[in-house]
Amino acid sequence: MVLKPFQTDALNGLCSKDQLDLLDSVDYLRSQGISHYISLPQIIVCGDQSSGKSSVLEAISGVSFPIKSNLSTRFPTELVLRKTSQIGVSVSIVPHQARTESERLALSSFHEQLEGFEGLASLIENAKAAMGISTHGKAFSKDLLRVEVSGPDRPHLTIVDLPGLIHSETKQQSASDVELVQDVVQSYMKEPRSIILAVVSAKNDYANQIVLKLARAADKYGNRTLGVITKPDTLIAGSESEAMYVSLAGNQDVEFRLGWHVLKNMDSETGEWSLADRDVKEEEFFSQGIWEDISRSLLGVSNLRSRLSKVLLGQIAAELPSLIDEIGAKSSACRSRLDKLGDPRATLAEQQLYLFHLSQAFPSLVKAAVDGTYNDPFFDDAKSGPGYQKRMRAVMQNLNLDFADNIARRGHCREVTDSKDTSRIYKDVIPITRDGFIDHIQHLMKRTKGRELPGTFNPMIVSDLFLEQSIPWEGIARSHIDRAWKAAKEFLGHAATYVADATTSRTLFQKIFEPALNHLLEILNEKTNELLRPHQRSHPITYNHYFTETLQKLRSERNQKEYSKIIKQFFGVSSLETSHYCHGNHDLHQLVAALVQRTEPDMNRFACSEALDCMEAYYKVALKRFIDDIAIEVIEAKLISPLGGIFTPVAVSAMSADLVTSIAGESEENRAQREQLMKQLDVLTRGSDT
Repeated sequence: MVLKPFQTDALNGLCSKDQLDLLDSVDYLRSQGISHYISLPQIIVCGDQSSGKSSVLEAISGVSFPIKSNLSTRFPTELVLRKTSQIGVSVSIVPHQARTESERLALSSFHEQLEGFEGLASLIENAKAAMGISTHGKAFSKDLLRVEVSGPDRPHLTIVDLPGLIHSETKQQSASDVELVQDVVQSYMKEPRSIILAVVSAKNDYANQIVLKLARAADKYGNRTLGVITKPDTLIAGSESEAMYVSLAGNQDVEFRLGWHVLKNMDSETGEWSLADRDVKEEEFFSQGIWEDISRSLLGVSNLRSRLSKVLLGQIAAELPSLIDEIGAKSSACRSRLDKLGDPRATLAEQQLYLFHLSQAFPSLVKAAVDGTYNDPFFDDAKSGPGYQKRMRAVMQNLNLDFADNIARRGHCREVTDSKDTSRIYKDVIPITRDGFIDHIQHLMKRTKGRELPGTFNPMIVSDLFLEQSIPWEGIARSHIDRAWKAAKEFLGHAATYVADATTSRTLFQKIFEPALNHLLEILNEKTNELLRPHQRSHPITYNHYFTETLQKLRSERNQKEYSKIIKQFFGVSSLETSHYCHGNHDLHQLVAALVQRTEPDMNRFACSEALDCMEAYYKVALKRFIDDIAIEVIEAKLISPLGGIFTPVAVSAMSADLVTSIAGESEENRAQREQLMKQLDVLTRGSDT
């Protein structure tokens, strides 16, 4: 690496002490590895291979990396530039999170400082070797090389240089290298707080350069992308290509909110040159031809440094509140997951203690869900699927209401209707006229005659009719029980996941909750059988006055209908809903006779009609009772009430040692997860304290 001095008079007043503290704080967070968990404000330099990306970085920073001209950047490089009175260089490695613990420790220990710049090239080569990069070995790495350069002539700026995007595999670069580089670049681009510096070479058609496609995919509306055009000197003056790139520089073809900038860098093969030489050549180039008409603020490295410093500081200032909030939220999530894992559980006593803690939390959660007090964070958002499933009382209330509505609509075998339109009747219900139903009852009564007098009916016919009419009850009730039981099972699954870690919750559900639920299902079915039995085998019994009221109402409604029909025929009107003027003489004796003679001459049909009224009245009374019995004596008493007692401290104390160990014994996966979470929490805590 060679450091080239340059004047920074334009930058002297750019950063106040507070702004510098902001930059340093973000750099410190990144050095601690927090960027693995939190997106940090940063400028990332991206471009295709041979796009002039390294020259852009060199021009901005004055730092020339000791990389051969035929090789590209092999790893993400964070270049931290700070203006200080003393010259200093520090090189370190921030290992990628995919590294093993031993690899992370080894790479993190690589930290070298130099007072001068001699030996810097070999130092970076050593860092590459530590990352496993060699000519014949691994070509690229996801580890971050951190280079901090300070001196009196450095700008306040932090930039992350990424490997150049490869179009196709070569002898030196395999297909896996192509994929690895693209994955690395995309992972940095998609970070919502990254400012993308997309470098495009004027040597090639920009439409064919991968970087623009990836930048647009990561930043759909171009809100955080700044385009940089390099090698404008390769364009032929007055050509269509030159006009196209001038239009691009004007933010007309590919539009970015941060706009575009044009640099003219020195050819890497030119030989020795100073940064001052480079700036003179660049100024000379942009002062002639078509470039003379473009705004000076879009040209040259000096203006680019100013733009980048302002953009980075603006991004940090804008994102700082949300960054602090995100660190706090992820720290809380970490602590919550660690709380679920509990303390290390190597001994039986530790395992029992862990289960005691879980068994104390579980009944409280169930009680809150059953009581309908959804204040615990466990209940989430009611609008989400899992959030609703956790609200046990709401779920059961709605299931019971669905059951009541369902059995009211399709719980009867036949439905009496005078209308030819049967679309409102459920498909499994048989639509039938009253006369048709009476015909059916008459046929049944002939086969069940006893000692009853003509015009009366055997009371047991009501039992037979009710039994036939209520046949669908059992299927509807058992379907409801099954749905309620499955809802309880879903709830217990969520509760187990909430109070315990993933491994323990699975075992807890399998060994404790599932057997208890299966036992509850047996009890639910037994109780349902018990409630169905009187309606399926016994004769109708009720002392509810609603039965007589309903019976009288049914008869009154039928009488009103028949009387209305006679009156309409007598007076020759089509409706009784409106007032009618009756002129002329009417023999009201005929009307009275017609009303009195409204009797059923067939005594058997009269008895059938009476039996039908009694059955319908009793059916309504029995249905109301059955709906309440299922909701109260089955769902509430046999399913909801016992849930809280499935897993209690008393139950834990009665467990065998083998059962305790099988549930609470810690797996290797959990130990590794605890270690990872503690490391993450440590990084986040240090970040929060910064």
